[in-house]
Amino acid sequence: MTSVLTGDIIKSRSIKNPEVWLSTLKKALTLCCKNSSNWEIYRGDSFQLELENVAESLKAAIYIKACIKTLKGLDVRIAIGIGEKSFTGKTVVESNGQAFQFSGETLESLKKEKINLKIKTTDEPLNHELNLYFKLALTIMDHWTVNSAEIVKLFIEQPNALQEELGKLIGINQNAVSSRQKRAHLDLIMQLEEHYRQKTKQLMA
Repeated sequence: MTSVLTGDIIKSRSIKNPEVWLSTLKKALTLCCKNSSNWEIYRGDSFQLELENVAESLKAAIYIKACIKTLKGLDVRIAIGIGEKSFTGKTVVESNGQAFQFSGETLESLKKEKINLKIKTTDEPLNHELNLYFKLALTIMDHWTVNSAEIVKLFIEQPNALQEELGKLIGINQNAVSSRQKRAHLDLIMQLEEHYRQKTKQLMA
């Protein structure tokens, strides 16, 4: 069983120089998966990422969203598919199986539903539960400011760093880091991420 994230950048055409968001997306995907054969950017502003460690898939989606939202005016929609893999292609977009089909189909439905994050697995009750949580979380994440997104990005990159250490990286004090984390509702988002890990472990059992 594997997990596949398929996504695209929202309002990418509003940025005259695509290299601005393209380099940010590449760095985000590289951090999520060092093996570059497991991710690809295609059709201009679309991407696909396979994570064999299924439990990591939501954290990757949150991280990619935070990275893109550090760029003013941009956002990302991401569909997570969890299921079997039946074929390994030369590139991730050539691979196939349940997880890839779930992810691709779900991204198409996201555009119609105007939602920016959704999951599909073989477990319908689990899909319903997690997608409800995602909708609630999106009421926060879709409204992250550049500062909020930056602090979430930093936290995921350096989860063991103290607030003071994170502040030094971006030139603000510890109190400002704390305020930004609260505005981003970081604790709540990471509680959801941990809950997701537990739920997907049950799915894999």
